[in-house]
Amino acid sequence: MPDNTPAAGNDIHRLLDDAFAGIALTPEVQDLKEEVRANLLARVAELEASGTPANEAARTAIEELGDVQEFLDSSVDGRTSAPLGKGWSAMSAEAARHRVRPKPAFVVRIVIASAVVVGALKVAAFSVLGALPLPIGVVLTLVGLAASGAAWIVGDSLTQETTTNHPVPAKRAAGYWLATFLFVIGAGFGGLVALGALPVWAIVFASIGVIAAIILFAFLGATQTNRHKAWVKRAQHPGAGYPGNRFEEEPETAARFGIYTMVIWVTSFVVFLVLSFTIGWSWSWLAFIGGFLVMMLTLARMLFGPRKS
Repeated sequence: MPDNTPAAGNDIHRLLDDAFAGIALTPEVQDLKEEVRANLLARVAELEASGTPANEAARTAIEELGDVQEFLDSSVDGRTSAPLGKGWSAMSAEAARHRVRPKPAFVVRIVIASAVVVGALKVAAFSVLGALPLPIGVVLTLVGLAASGAAWIVGDSLTQETTTNHPVPAKRAAGYWLATFLFVIGAGFGGLVALGALPVWAIVFASIGVIAAIILFAFLGATQTNRHKAWVKRAQHPGAGYPGNRFEEEPETAARFGIYTMVIWVTSFVVFLVLSFTIGWSWSWLAFIGGFLVMMLTLARMLFGPRKS
């Protein structure tokens, strides 16, 4: 824990002392100060667990906290426009107060990546359908380009700070990047096999890519720690009137859902392969429809089923 890391702990404690200087430490203010301290230390621990050096982790956590004085003004001295206990309306007011605008460079990158994905997939589709004949090597390159663009969108988005969430550490975002890349590559190869552009044996590579992506997504989702900022966590406290996320309130439920999702989709792909080599491609895609329906029913059951007492 950061408490045992002098560099990280000292930076955080000094920031809190400076921020609360001149403010009467009433019991309420002291509680808020300790809450902020706990949130910062937890964030540092998460960053250190991802491989970030202690000093850098402390600086990152402090930067993510933003304007401390503004935070205190809205939380301590009674100048909030609405208390968090008012539910959705208060949540909206807090979201507007703490709004983080997307960085222009990030928006440009996402627009370019989206254009690459759409353009590559359209050209590949025109080629497979005969409107724009291209060598199969070029088509595969276009699929890879689309997969890279989609993966970039996911990874880059997760590393950005938002109004409600801290950014995902770079290593974990890279994991989501890889999972997205594998999924799109696998799905693209599967589509080319179904359309006759690739031989039937290529479905093995498509299945490996998609199954590996599902396993990686399930692992990342099951091990994802809380990213919510302090004001969001305050809003989600019991009695605040804001409906919390069960997967965040019960990590073991989120872990089970990740495992169930992996099993459902692996099973769907096995059924897909069996149907493809027995009754043909015309019906094998129904395995995916069935897998999706089962996953949605599982999600509904786990989100809205009986909760732990």
